[in-house]
Amino acid sequence: MSIHTTHPEIVKRLRRAEGHLRTIIDMIGQQRACLDIAQQLHAVESAVNKAKVALIQDHIDHCLEKAVGPLSKDGRAPLAEFREITKYL
Repeated sequence: MSIHTTHPEIVKRLRRAEGHLRTIIDMIGQQRACLDIAQQLHAVESAVNKAKVALIQDHIDHCLEKAVGPLSKDGRAPLAEFREITKYL
């Protein structure tokens, strides 16, 4: 198992989300406005989702392509479409 080139960026996104989550916990303890808390929760959710999509696309690019081997341009179309649809997870 190897670390893919996108893994450091994924870790960076997740660490940022982790920091935001700690901030949200503090905000709740400080009884901050629900709107402010909801906005921060949305930011964490978005960061985690982007990390998930990046991980899945990285898997497609490196693991699935390696498993199926070299493909013609036409043969790559379903794999490219699958990669594109993962943006909507």
